[in-house]
Amino acid sequence: MTRAAALAALALALAAAPAFAQPVQLRAADGTTLAATYYPSPRGPAPAVVLVHMLTRSRDDWRAFAERLQAAGASSLAVDLRGHGGSSGSGAPSAAMALDVQAAVAWLAGRGDLAPGAIGVVGASFGATVALLAAGESAVVRAVALLSPAADYRGVRLDAGLRKFGARPLLLVASTEDPYALRTVRALTEEASPNRQLRLSSVPAHGSPLLERDGELATAVVDWLRQTLLF
Repeated sequence: MTRAAALAALALALAAAPAFAQPVQLRAADGTTLAATYYPSPRGPAPAVVLVHMLTRSRDDWRAFAERLQAAGASSLAVDLRGHGGSSGSGAPSAAMALDVQAAVAWLAGRGDLAPGAIGVVGASFGATVALLAAGESAVVRAVALLSPAADYRGVRLDAGLRKFGARPLLLVASTEDPYALRTVRALTEEASPNRQLRLSSVPAHGSPLLERDGELATAVVDWLRQTLLF
């Protein structure tokens, strides 16, 4: 085998290799222990993204998207909300779950191998709500993408986080076949703002399954994160 052929074979093997993932344990401000998975970028210093799952699901929902981010040059941390997956506490939906997202953001912000000031958050369904609530309290978060958000879920509202999040970049995503999420994202983009973007999908899905079933949407979300986090 020639040297060129050997290098080509090595490149193909590396491309086919499974993405590296590292289990992590976090602690929220109220003492709740949280399980998470860290997907480091193969090159650095890199931006990083916190991934927040839907109710009754887990961080495993994000594996494929986290690997997309890795391939694009970004690290990510997928966290189990309290009472879900490997995390302790009650799984009942509550604003306290924003503390779990804040713990994930703080863990990334404390790493010395990541690009400073380049943290994003992506949340799905109720995970979108607590993602925005947490980002509103975390000045280090530069951008947030919300998949199938609800303006109000059992009294936990988006608007409180939206006010505090201010004019930072916000991507709002929903399926045209998901009526409540569609109304929510359209209402949030009625006010003209250069930093709020709307992305609709015709695929009938809610939350993170939208990214699994609509490859173009997944690519668009990664591209938006690349533009806002500069990677």
